[in-house]
Amino acid sequence: MLAFNIFKWIGSLFTDLLFLPFNWLRLDLANQEYGWWLSNGVNWLFLLVLIVLFAYWMGQSKGFAKNGTEDRA
Repeated sequence: MLAFNIFKWIGSLFTDLLFLPFNWLRLDLANQEYGWWLSNGVNWLFLLVLIVLFAYWMGQSKGFAKNGTEDRA
């Protein structure tokens, strides 16, 4: 019973609180003149963060390979 309540609480947290900005984007801004661009701006932001993190990861990997400390197991 406790596990069911925890999963129900997690579902409620996401649907009732964390997704509210996305519902606002979808319902209110999507019908305006630049709504499509604003809605997809969130995707571009996520893509930009992903590219920055990937570049950092590749830089760290290159540094470890250069120093010979890379785990090649």
